[in-house]
Amino acid sequence: MQAVAATALLTLGSCASAREQSFEAVDTSTYHLGPGDQVRVITYNDPQLSNTFTVSDNGNIDFPLLGVVPAAGAAPRDLAQRISSSLESKGILFQPSVSVEIAQYRPIYILGEVNHPGQYPYQPGMTMLTAVALAGGFTYRAITTHATDVRHENLTTPAHEGRITRATELLPGDVVTIDERFF
Repeated sequence: MQAVAATALLTLGSCASAREQSFEAVDTSTYHLGPGDQVRVITYNDPQLSNTFTVSDNGNIDFPLLGVVPAAGAAPRDLAQRISSSLESKGILFQPSVSVEIAQYRPIYILGEVNHPGQYPYQPGMTMLTAVALAGGFTYRAITTHATDVRHENLTTPAHEGRITRATELLPGDVVTIDERFF
């Protein structure tokens, strides 16, 4: 009987470690835009072409006079270059000066054993622990050393799930689940 129980525990342990990966090495140096991000486009000396745009579900923004401009997966400076090139190639502006900044990141979601699960605004440098603090802290049943994160990095790859620690930096759109202790 003990051998069966030990085998079951080993099997469960190996399944959990096989499907979970670590998100410890997060590259936060270059941010890539995704659906739900709001960007502020500033066109120097042309306030009619300066506005705040939301990246749509299909990864585009609708820019005046240009129409649909792909934004998802691009860094803000790359999007600025793309808009500037399009404005110049269509003869709308001569040598336009365009800058793009992130007005609002897409939110993160915190589920499980926190006092107030839900959607929260993302801030650069946010860790699992700061996200839990926004959600009112851990419940008395929470596992406080690690959590599970579902991350969708871009539109072309499927979301993946992994284990994170208290100090792991989150990315916009992350779905963090704080697990429950069984004893």
